[in-house]
Amino acid sequence: MAASLSAPTIVPARSAIPASLFNACFVLFVINASFFPVAYFSHWWIYDSNGLGIPTDFVNVWAAGRLVLEGHPVLAWDWDVQRKIELALLRQEFLGYFAWHYPPPFLFVAALLAQFPYAVAFIGWVFLSILPYLAVMRAIVGRAFGLVLAAAVPMAFSNTLVGQNGFLTAALIGGTLYLLPTRPVLSGICLGLLCYKPQFGILFPIVLIAASQWTVFFAAAATAVMVALASWLAFGTDSWQAFFHWVPMFSQAFLAEGKAPWWKLQSIFALVRYFGGTEQLAWIVQWIMTSAVAVGLVVLWRSSVRYSLKAAALAAGAVLTTPYLFMYDMMVLAIPVAWLVRIGLASGFRTYELPLLAVAAALIVGFIVSGVPLGLGAALIVLGLIMARCPLRRGVAIPVASTEVGGTPPGKARLRTSEAAHFRQ
Repeated sequence: MAASLSAPTIVPARSAIPASLFNACFVLFVINASFFPVAYFSHWWIYDSNGLGIPTDFVNVWAAGRLVLEGHPVLAWDWDVQRKIELALLRQEFLGYFAWHYPPPFLFVAALLAQFPYAVAFIGWVFLSILPYLAVMRAIVGRAFGLVLAAAVPMAFSNTLVGQNGFLTAALIGGTLYLLPTRPVLSGICLGLLCYKPQFGILFPIVLIAASQWTVFFAAAATAVMVALASWLAFGTDSWQAFFHWVPMFSQAFLAEGKAPWWKLQSIFALVRYFGGTEQLAWIVQWIMTSAVAVGLVVLWRSSVRYSLKAAALAAGAVLTTPYLFMYDMMVLAIPVAWLVRIGLASGFRTYELPLLAVAAALIVGFIVSGVPLGLGAALIVLGLIMARCPLRRGVAIPVASTEVGGTPPGKARLRTSEAAHFRQ
């Protein structure tokens, strides 16, 4: 009877990569890898044909770093001052602002990059930030194909185009989840370094507490505190005061007034606003989704469901619970996809999984070419595929007495040795 409840699977051979998956990823990889050298030398990327800088997100990183090097880190959050630096760099006018809204610790990265010419800094940042991302994707998938998958995801195109930090964000979330079963301190350090993106940290403390992963929890907290302290020593109290002074203004501009067009954001909050809903309605819908995802993850992480699915669900949930979500932030969605591919390669893909992953990829590509906010649909598809693998919905994986990940006996913070070994397979 149990077999009748299971979806059919595609198992061409043990550990074989389905041809459709490999071919699709290879094509997307070639497109991503070839576009940017061609775009740079054709003056479509970084600089235009007149030698003027093309206005894009990375300019605010370089400008903030320049202000640090000139001894004025507190001015990085001043929109007007930032804009003057950016105009001087690009040498052409642009609408609106490329504002700096990160916490002070990210000024370390900005200051390092601003020591180099703009194009060198731009390309160098993309190259350096993609390395840990590639390493994490390779580790999660468990084979070299993970590198192809990592470079093939359509979000990589958007992130590279604007010089954003999506690769680093995905690497830190992926590293946190990959290291958690066997290296909890390193896992916590990865999570603590994510403090430059606090909107992605909503779920992790809740899940770690629910799963009694105290080593990870306290390692993350200690890392975040040390990074904050280092930034305070380097940039002063004024930098933190400026950050907290300007954050409400950023929130008002982006989430209330729509200074960034709603189609650019991929959250359910922005989708409600995109279709004309009020801010109040958008917040209600967003909080309903955030609450539902948080509750579901707590139940899942306290159950006997395999760790790979718990990790995938937490990464996918992180994407769904923040209202402030641009396409480059959707790089995080590559992490649950990697977990799904790992599971599929080990036990076979269900007949619907690869077609639905293709649909999710098509939605991302659809946004890139049309500007229609389709990212939320892709995230929901990925989360749906994860939950379809969980026996939780059929009442099989019920919460266990222990609060440890994978049902470990009380008093231990790691997964059972046998389950960790199963995770590594």
